Amino acid sequence: MGYTKTAILMAAMTALFMGLGYLLAGFGGMLFALVIAAGMNAFTWWNSDKMVLRMHNARLIPAGDPMGLSQMVEGLAKSAGMPTPAVYLIDTPQPNAFATGRNPHNAAVAVTAGLLQTLSRDELAGVVAHELAHIKNHDTAIMTVTATFAGAITMLANFALFFGGRRDSALGLVGTLALMILAPFAAGLVQMAISRTREYAADRVGAEICGQPLALASALERIQRGAARIDNDTAERNPATAHMFIINPLHVHTRDKLFSTHPSTANRIAALRKLAQQSSPSHSGRANAEREPPQDRGPWG
Repeated sequence: MGYTKTAILMAAMTALFMGLGYLLAGFGGMLFALVIAAGMNAFTWWNSDKMVLRMHNARLIPAGDPMGLSQMVEGLAKSAGMPTPAVYLIDTPQPNAFATGRNPHNAAVAVTAGLLQTLSRDELAGVVAHELAHIKNHDTAIMTVTATFAGAITMLANFALFFGGRRDSALGLVGTLALMILAPFAAGLVQMAISRTREYAADRVGAEICGQPLALASALERIQRGAARIDNDTAERNPATAHMFIINPLHVHTRDKLFSTHPSTANRIAALRKLAQQSSPSHSGRANAEREPPQDRGPWG
C-alpha cells in the first residue's frame, strides 16, 4: 500500500509539472518542462549524495573504526541482504541521522555526534536499520526525484509569473495566475505526503532488519526530545534537507500536520510497539518498560 500511495503521489506531481508547462507555453511548454525535469533529475541523481554530505560537513568513518560503528552498519546491511553503505559522522550535538544515495550500491548513512552520545547500542542499531531500510526501499532516490520536481515546479511558476502564461488559456488570465501561484504550494504538499509515507515504511522495514522494534521506538523518543531542544544550525540554513533526517531537525510540532515532512513521532512509536506485540509475545514485558520515560544512558560505546 505504501508504494501504491507513493506512485499515485508522484504521478500527481508529474501531472502538475506537465500541466504547468502546458499553461506556460502550450504543448511545446509541456515538452520543455519534461526536458527540464529530466536534466535536473539526472544531475541530482548523480550528485545529490555528495552535495548533501558536503553541505552538512560529514566526515567519512573508515572501516574498523574504534567506535565499532562501521562494523555495526556492515552487520546490519548483511542481515538486510544489501551492500554495505559508506558511513559518515556529522559534528553536531543534535541527535539525528539520514541516508542518501542514488541506489543501494552507491549509498551512505550519516549519523550525528549527538546521536552517538545519546543512544544505547540497541537504539543506535534501530536507527541505522531505519536508514538502511530507506536505502533498500530506494527511498533516497524517490525523495531526490520528488524534491527535484518540487523545485522545478517552483522554478516554472516563477518563470510564468515573470513572463506571463498563455493568453488563450481556457482558465483565463486570472485562473492561470492562480494556478501558477498555487502549483508550488501543491507540489510542496505532495512532497511532504510522500516523505511521511516513506518514513512509516522505513520504520517497519528497519524494525525487521534489527529485530527490535521497541529499540527503534525508544530511539525515536530520545531523538525527538533531543531535536526539540538542540539546534542543528546547518539544517536550519538548509531546510530543503530536513525531510532526509529520521526526525525533523527544524523543531516542528508533534502532530501529523499538513506541512510537516515527518509523521508524528508518537504515531510512529505506537506503530512500532504494535509491531513488536504482533511479532513476539515475549516482548510484552519490555513494551511496558519502554512506556516509562527512558533515562539518559550516555555514549553508546
